[in-house]
Amino acid sequence: MENSLTAPSLSGTAADSWFKPHRIILLLIFAVMIIAALVFGEWDWVPRYLPRLASGVGVTLAMLFSSVIIGFMLALPLGIVQVTGPWWLKAPAATFCTIFRGTPLLLQLWLLYYGLGSLFPMIPGIRSSFLWPYLREAWPYGVFALTVSFAAYEGEVMRGAFAGVPSGELQATRAFGMGRWKMFRRVWFPRAFYRALPTLTGETVLHLKATPLVATITVIDVYGVITKVRQETLLTYEPLLLLASVYLLLTFILVAGLRFLERRIPVKGV
Repeated sequence: MENSLTAPSLSGTAADSWFKPHRIILLLIFAVMIIAALVFGEWDWVPRYLPRLASGVGVTLAMLFSSVIIGFMLALPLGIVQVTGPWWLKAPAATFCTIFRGTPLLLQLWLLYYGLGSLFPMIPGIRSSFLWPYLREAWPYGVFALTVSFAAYEGEVMRGAFAGVPSGELQATRAFGMGRWKMFRRVWFPRAFYRALPTLTGETVLHLKATPLVATITVIDVYGVITKVRQETLLTYEPLLLLASVYLLLTFILVAGLRFLERRIPVKGV
């Protein structure tokens, strides 16, 4: 009975605390700024650049999802070996995470594209191989740099998530006769993933905001398109406001989707 009375009061308190005068004033100021930008800004260029903007958004999403999916698949073994692996696997995994988390993503991207990418044409046989059509493009280097960066951050997150699963639960699975793979699939990974999912949501949003860096190696994502718009129209604020709106919308969709996934995972009591 006490819990049923407490829950509504807590939700009401949370709602009351959110609608404070300073927040309402900030929302009003933000709304006025948006209306002023729409009314007084120059937006006649948008229909002309709309196909290129749509293509740029597609490139951004392709970069994001490919690097997140592959990076997370790499992060799982990186996290596992740091918890249970022998030293000759644990040390390289920890070194990998430390190096790529400790250096700027832009530096990694430039070293791959301008450094490693410039060496491939000097290797005999590369130009005549099936790899050359891909190695001469910029997007593989962008995907690779984003992937290893995400893998390094999430590898450390998954290390903490795997280590945080109570050892008693894992011992109970062995008592029930579960093998290692079944224990990992049924207990260890779901529990660890549920613990890591809020951090994964934040890292994915940060990763989305890191994707504009690929424009520095000639990959035309949505940021690259907006840069072209600014150069051709000589406008500054309107293209940047549109770019900010695009990233806000993508962030909202990502957060909503990952939180929906978090609610759907049938793991409780973590």
